[in-house]
Amino acid sequence: MKKQIVNQKSPSFVQPPVVVVLGHVDHGKTSLLDKIRKTNLVAREAGGITQHIGAFQVEIKQKDQTKAKITFLDTPGHASFGKMRSRGAQVADLAVLVVAANDGVKEQTRESLKYIKEAGLDFLVALNKIDLPNIYLDNVKKGLSESGIEIEEYGGSVVVVPVSAKTGVGIDDLLEMILLMSQLKDWPDGLSQPLEAVVIESRLDHHCGNVATVLVRQGKLSVNDEVVVDNRPFKVKALLDENRRPLKQVCPGQAAEVLGFTSLPLVGTKVLSKNSSVENRTSTSTPCQFLTNEEEQAKDACFKAILKTDTQGTLEAIANQLPASCALLKKEVGEVSDSDVLEAAACNLEILAFNLKLRNSVQKLAETEGVHISSYKTIYELVESVEKRIEKILSPEPEKQILGKAEVLAEFVVNKNDRIAGCRATEGLINRANRVIVERKGELIGESRVASLRLGKEIVDKVEAGKEFGLQFTKIIDFNVGDMILSVK
Repeated sequence: MKKQIVNQKSPSFVQPPVVVVLGHVDHGKTSLLDKIRKTNLVAREAGGITQHIGAFQVEIKQKDQTKAKITFLDTPGHASFGKMRSRGAQVADLAVLVVAANDGVKEQTRESLKYIKEAGLDFLVALNKIDLPNIYLDNVKKGLSESGIEIEEYGGSVVVVPVSAKTGVGIDDLLEMILLMSQLKDWPDGLSQPLEAVVIESRLDHHCGNVATVLVRQGKLSVNDEVVVDNRPFKVKALLDENRRPLKQVCPGQAAEVLGFTSLPLVGTKVLSKNSSVENRTSTSTPCQFLTNEEEQAKDACFKAILKTDTQGTLEAIANQLPASCALLKKEVGEVSDSDVLEAAACNLEILAFNLKLRNSVQKLAETEGVHISSYKTIYELVESVEKRIEKILSPEPEKQILGKAEVLAEFVVNKNDRIAGCRATEGLINRANRVIVERKGELIGESRVASLRLGKEIVDKVEAGKEFGLQFTKIIDFNVGDMILSVK
């Protein structure tokens, strides 16, 4: 069946506000965006969001029964994405600062607030996790005020909306407040202006080639338009919304995936009409490159690798967050290829793959060539893993005398802070008097003393190989099923 073409432009077009959502890691920014996605009218009519493109639009039925739209920029939330969060704030109209009601203002809350103020954005606070027990909103609001956030209740202008991304409480109030703040702003007539749009994400698609998510700030972007990106002309072949529905045109405040790029555009690059005299704000460069200008740094680096990621945004974020002693001899968007493996083998490099599925042929070639490929789903995990590897290289630990080994088979939670590892001793002796370290795939997770050892209900001082037992650490260690516990002297 042929897909229906959606025309974004209407006779009474009202420019939707572009909203960036920022906040400290683990304060629920992603959960809040997911809840908004799942409950909005557009997502329900389209059968649900099927693809992440870095931005999405919701349609809200207001109290007077009219409909209004909001465009959300889905900027990454972890500290390693600081640069991208800042870039997201620069292209937004309004900001939502997410603060967990059980945690208050944290480091990245202040960092996000700095981006908001530097961009001159009006913003409101979404006070999340109000569904948790023992939440005292007055105390949290006092903390916001003491951190320089001038909230309404204390005589300021910043609105605080209590919400729960888990239950959905307060989500409608949050959306209504965003629309109210937007309606109070004096919007220019963006449709009549020359085209100016911004690349907010880009990726290499095996079927569609170079694809970028573009947010239109003014003017209109249409299929078959001739535009310029980073001083390179190209013709728009297709426009797709977040549900992969074809669009004829994209108007101010709206985002779409754009097909037709001759090369992969960098995140933050401006998209202009072909006859525009406005200069792009990024210099000409290609994301797929050998870092020959960093050869001197590479000579001194103790860890060298090839970095492959799913999108240009994550490529930038990871490269900027890796320590100086890690040299990327090559970084690019796209799947790990046979040539990557052969190149890594020739230069004695490792391959870091982010959010990519490895083909079986590539994995077999890597095994044959002796190339180690590490795959990651979160940037925090990738960066932390590299940092630990470098730390081991620079400060090798003295050889430990391993007295016994055990594998974690299960986890038992006694209360919020007490976890017991259900284990099977596989080698030697696990002795309560000795230190234990926890390893995951050869990497150190934590080190502790033994608080207690149990064989069934009996408390014991040691466990022999072949026995199953329960082990409680003297401090909190984030162990998982499958981890190895080593008893060391």
